[in-house]
Amino acid sequence: MERYDVAVVGAGPAGSAAALAACRAGVRVVLIDRSEFPRDKPCGDGIAPHALDVLAGLGVTGVVDGFAPVPALRLVSPGGEVVARSLARPAHTVPRTVFDARLVAAALAAGAVWRRRTVRSLRSDGESVALDGASVSARVVIGADGAGSVVRRHLGQARNPDGHLALAIRGYAAQPAGPQEQRIVTAAPQWPAYAWAFPIGDGRANIGYGEVLRGHPVSRAHLLDRLAALLPDVDVAGATALRAHLLPLSTRRPPPGRGPVLLAGDALSLINPFTGEGIFYAVRSGASAGAAAAAAVEADAPGTAARRYAADLDRRLRRHLRHSGVAAALGRRRRMVDAAVRAAREHQAVFDTMVELGLGDGTLTARTLARIATRLR
Repeated sequence: MERYDVAVVGAGPAGSAAALAACRAGVRVVLIDRSEFPRDKPCGDGIAPHALDVLAGLGVTGVVDGFAPVPALRLVSPGGEVVARSLARPAHTVPRTVFDARLVAAALAAGAVWRRRTVRSLRSDGESVALDGASVSARVVIGADGAGSVVRRHLGQARNPDGHLALAIRGYAAQPAGPQEQRIVTAAPQWPAYAWAFPIGDGRANIGYGEVLRGHPVSRAHLLDRLAALLPDVDVAGATALRAHLLPLSTRRPPPGRGPVLLAGDALSLINPFTGEGIFYAVRSGASAGAAAAAAVEADAPGTAARRYAADLDRRLRRHLRHSGVAAALGRRRRMVDAAVRAAREHQAVFDTMVELGLGDGTLTARTLARIATRLR
């Protein structure tokens, strides 16, 4: 049996960040994924600067090299209100085939051991956690294995129910003419729902459409029809790599762990309900999980990992998650979104607050809410 201090299941941004943090703390780490890298992952590919801040804290730079910064955001409300402004700090659009592979390479360079395998079961004997019987064991296990997480099921947590789960389709198409900006077009039908077009910088754009599930089937044809309707200047028919994926929203999160077993990223339902953004949450929760796991191992108390992790997440994200949940609840009323976009068009501070809330760990302010309220009239 291979024995490690920390086993990370899933090598996406959350898993790689967890492995990096644990390796930096000096413990023995194995990083496990069912896929070889590079591999594709359906996603909007938007990398906010907040995610890069976390990675820089782990000693990782250069993950967006070769991809031009995107300096602006255009947002269209369900009622047709429009705001287009410069971002305080530019974002990037980096295909996950590139971004994730760079993070895996950084984790392996930091000392993590790579194992390609599909984890189907976990078993704990009080001293360690065995994966798939007796092949690999670790004192702490971090589940960063996505929306269908095996580690989450091991903890007895079901997937998010409808109303707290979104479905989106993503593809790549020729970048339409116009300014270099991220574009989000919300839709009144099937609200909450929106389409996006994020320029990559190589003549292509990442395009997609998603909506919150409401208890009825959603077909691929429906997703593509809505995408074409909301982005009429994009050649949706000629798009490549069209793949659908589930987004477990942060409005229904399970506990972050139990004893020596932790959850991070999508496995913890850390998808922003306001925007669908998940990469910042992934690297932030992964870094916190890896540090907590290492600290528990160093203290010879792996059973305290979940408590340490929950305390760190609470300190870093609790207020933000509460505010993003409020924003999502308010945003279910289309008039509120129309008013917010009107206020953001008139006030840079409102725009900046919305960006911080939707892409990072920002919070609402009384002044922002007051300015939105006045635009309801």
